[in-house]
Amino acid sequence: MQRLAKGWRRDGVRVGFVPTMGYLHEGHMSLVRRARKATGENGRVVVSIYVNPSQFGPHEDLKKYPRDMPRDLQLCRKAGADVVFAPRDEEMYPGGSNAAANDSLAFSTYVFEEQMSRGMEGASRPTHFRGVTTVVAKLFNIVLPDVAVFGAKDYQQAAVIQRMVRDLNFPVRIVVAPTRRESDGLAMSSRNKYLVGKLRAQARVLSQALRAAQNAVRRSKGGLPAGKLRSELRRLISAQPDARLDYIEFVEDKTLKPAKSVKTGTRLVLAVFVGSTRLIDNARL
Repeated sequence: MQRLAKGWRRDGVRVGFVPTMGYLHEGHMSLVRRARKATGENGRVVVSIYVNPSQFGPHEDLKKYPRDMPRDLQLCRKAGADVVFAPRDEEMYPGGSNAAANDSLAFSTYVFEEQMSRGMEGASRPTHFRGVTTVVAKLFNIVLPDVAVFGAKDYQQAAVIQRMVRDLNFPVRIVVAPTRRESDGLAMSSRNKYLVGKLRAQARVLSQALRAAQNAVRRSKGGLPAGKLRSELRRLISAQPDARLDYIEFVEDKTLKPAKSVKTGTRLVLAVFVGSTRLIDNARL
């Protein structure tokens, strides 16, 4: 992949990149089309498919994370991707990402972002962003893209990657594309596969909470106390018998710093377990 990318660069070909963990859906395909638009018809679009072990915690769903490579390849061809890069763990983490600490051959170099990754996903999943920034930095060094496209559904992740690119001088332009949603408002996600029967209907509570917050901000004059609105949304979510709130946060849109007052421009970010499936969503209010 790296030799191929270097050849493209020598020939002046622009490279667009969409990093994914596979089990692709229309949301991913919209990112592929956005990458094509950014690089032009003469550019190249690379999609990576890699379920990155270093961003999963010890009790998370790494082993059961959905995978379907033949289907993913078919979707990538249809969307117009030029290359799918699907590395193995031993290629990405020589010596193993979970090897013993005293193993001199163990993978031991990680990338940390220390401001924007602290709250929300970083608080709920303490090692998550270390894995994300490390694998994305590695993928950037392998694919050598001019443009990389991320989805806004993982809003904190996109913000952390933008900060990493700025701070470490990666020559990559980051594009954050809008969240794609199902007809009932649920954000498209590979994990939606786990939502069977009544759980699928209950999962709509995430987008319902976003709409409730939007309406509350429209009705307010000059802003709402974050604690009050958080309590109202917590009641809305807890009304679903199989829904369990992980967090609701109101943050400044650019810095992700907590917002005490919720007003136009505040970002609402939330994570909810529906059954055993953890879903995230967000909106700029």
